[in-house]
Amino acid sequence: MKLLMHLVAVAGILVLCNGSSLAAQAARGGEGQRQNRGAGRAAGPDRPGVSPGDVQKMFDAYALMQAQEQLKIADDQFTKFLPRFKALQEVRRQTLQDRAGILQNLRQLANATPADDAKIKDRLNALKDLDTRSAEDVKKAYDGVDQVLNLRQQAQFRVFEEVMDRRKLELVTRARQANRAKPK
Repeated sequence: MKLLMHLVAVAGILVLCNGSSLAAQAARGGEGQRQNRGAGRAAGPDRPGVSPGDVQKMFDAYALMQAQEQLKIADDQFTKFLPRFKALQEVRRQTLQDRAGILQNLRQLANATPADDAKIKDRLNALKDLDTRSAEDVKKAYDGVDQVLNLRQQAQFRVFEEVMDRRKLELVTRARQANRAKPK
């Protein structure tokens, strides 16, 4: 089991290293996104075939295995935990995606000449609504996870999530640094 987790971790790091080059391409005008449509297929010698979504799925799988081990979730408990954990991840992912879309739209509206105050106000209200709705959705998702965990596991799960968020940030940072260090 530990060997499998280490293999997944190494694969995730390798994918993050390659996946961060997609982010760098996107930052240079979005060309990485246009060139890498249909990710998952071999895109060429200088373009990795792994999408950021694939990287996220691999990290989610790694987090799930780590949660089972660190929280000492029994197999019968795990079958109830799994869909609730995935629901929590999906709520967060969808919220981030929706928020990014609204913020992008706000950026365009704020930079437009002349400014359309009515549209800006509408988008600001949409952002407030999203924040309220997402807080409720995350709370419901946590309640679902908590229903299958005992009190100690609930506390460990909150700490575990913080640790995993830090690890993800560290991996992305390392991958970006490694890409910057590569000669072009």
